[in-house]
Parts: sequence; C-alpha cells; structure tokens
Amino acid sequence: MDAFYASVEQREDPKIRGLPVIVGADPKGGAGRGVVASCSYEARKYGLHSAMPISQAYKLCSNGIYLMPRFFLYERVSRDIMKILKKYADRFEQVSIDEAFLDVSEKVKEFPDSEALAQKIKQDVYTRERIICSLGIAPTKIVAKIATDVGKPNGLVVVEAGDVKRFLAPLPVSKIPGVGKKTQMILQNIGITKIEDLAKTPMQVLTEKLGKHALWLYSVANGMDDSEVTGFWEPKSISSESTFENDTDNAEELKRTIEELAEEVHRRATVDSYLFKTIGLKVRLEGFETFTRAKSLTAYTDSKEIIINSALAMLKEFEKKKKIRLLGVKVSMLLKVETAQKKLLAWMK
Repeated sequence: MDAFYASVEQREDPKIRGLPVIVGADPKGGAGRGVVASCSYEARKYGLHSAMPISQAYKLCSNGIYLMPRFFLYERVSRDIMKILKKYADRFEQVSIDEAFLDVSEKVKEFPDSEALAQKIKQDVYTRERIICSLGIAPTKIVAKIATDVGKPNGLVVVEAGDVKRFLAPLPVSKIPGVGKKTQMILQNIGITKIEDLAKTPMQVLTEKLGKHALWLYSVANGMDDSEVTGFWEPKSISSESTFENDTDNAEELKRTIEELAEEVHRRATVDSYLFKTIGLKVRLEGFETFTRAKSLTAYTDSKEIIINSALAMLKEFEKKKKIRLLGVKVSMLLKVETAQKKLLAWMK
C-alpha cells in the first residue's frame, strides 16, 4: 500500500485528499515531540518522510494536516485488503501491515498475463477499499520488492527473467532491502554506489568489509534469490510507544503511560489471539540516549497485569537518573492461542 496510514485518513475524510497529510503527533506549532509515522505523497514533496521528528516536519511543512494515528482503523483496513489479495494468490505471505508477497505461478504462466492480473488486483483493492497500491512483478521476491518501491506511488513495474540484471544495474544500493546507512557508507568507501558496482565486486573484497552479509548482498545484486513465498506470516513482536510533551521524571505520569502502552499492546495481542512470553521496555532519556530491557517469563500468558508489572519493574533502573523523553512497551515470543491449546491437548494425551 502507498503511504498507508495517510491514505486511509484521506479515504476517511475526502476534504483532505490531495493535501499534505502527516500522521504521527501534534506538532504544537513546531514545538511538538514524537515522529512522523506516515505521510502522504503530497507531504513528501516538502521533504517529509517517516521517522522524521515532528518538529522538523512542521518546519518543512507548516501548512500540512497533522493527525494522530488511529491504529484500530489501520489494522481493520489492512485485514480487509489482505483478504482481497489472498484470493488472487497460489501462496500468500504478509510481511507487514501494508505489504505482502503473492506467488501466482500457477494462476499465470507468462509475464504479460501476470501484468493483467496485477492490474485486476489494483482495481479490486481500489474499488472495494478506496486505497491505491503499487505492485512489482519479478521472478524473485527481492526483485519484486525493489520493483514495487521503484514504481511508487500507484505503480506497476514488471521485470522479466531476462531483464533482472539490467533493471537492477543503475539503481542505488540503498534500494536493496536491508541496506541501511551504515552498510551504504561501507560500500561507498570502496567505490560501490550502484547495484551494478556491487554485482561486479569480487566476493573476497565484500566479505572483508561486510562479513557473512556479503554473500547475500552479492547474490541479490546478481539477481539470485531462491527464497519462497512462505504461505504465512507471524509478527515477531507487538509494541507501542509514546513521546512525552516535556521530558519528565514524574512517577505518576510515567506509571500512567506504562499502563496506557500496556493496554494498547495487550489489546492488539488479544485481538489477534496471541499469548506472549517476553515483555520489553524501551526508554529514551533527555539527550536521546536510548535503552531497551526485556524480561522472559517461565510460561506463556495473556495477562495485561503482567505486562504492566514487568515494565514498571524494569523502569525502576532509570528512576532518579535523567528525565525521560519516551517510553515503549513490547511483547514478543508470540504464540497463537489455538497453537497453545493444541500443544496442551497433545501433552494431556
């Protein structure tokens, strides 16, 4: 999906269609805190992007429409869209709230046919959900992912088997999923800026600079990727975080925020029928020092009180040190309730 949260908001309120919409936090006249969760393509023309501090976003686009996130709504729309996509796939893999892979090898045999199918998918999603999406078609998952990104927004890019290396060659290495700023800098220091540079670099050189990550990068640059659409997707964790309007060391405010975050995380876990075994805490102090802590339980649970108590216990480490800018709560080591029930029945037998 393209600019998913912002697109949903524009769908819900036709008056803000075509306007720069920023989902994330209240900018408070440029003094607000928090970050951009999503922004429309109209906002991106001003230089805005996700994870940008909301105060910086406001400086670049003070005339934007700033909205607080409505995760209940985005999750519901996502489920509806994924149901549409699944009916077109031989195998289906959801990778995030707004992205999925579809293996359609049995439904279509030739790339022109797959393009026609993709157009049908785009039209179906828009007709039923009023959300635009971009699609990439390729022989491999990674190239399809890159093709999707290249075509945004509202794009459809087809890369046939014989054109993979030619398609990848001129693209910056940052287009490869997982290549962040650190890896970019390492590659740039040895003269690699485009994917074609990466494809031509000897493996020994890459291994010296990138270690075990080198082989995967080299394979992707040369169009080789044998990963399959797995047919299912499970999240690794469920989290929520909040940035305070002013850095605080107020015990009551911190406790209340932990409780609110735990409530949100617990709700999302419960809606999707997950138990969890690990509770995590994220703390960002004034000055942007960021720490994470985690506690693993002896058994799976769905208790909101355990999330709250565990997070508060971990928070004590940071009391009376510095004021706190941000708190986050996470649950991980997830297990579907139905899976747990099956295991229990098997054990009882």
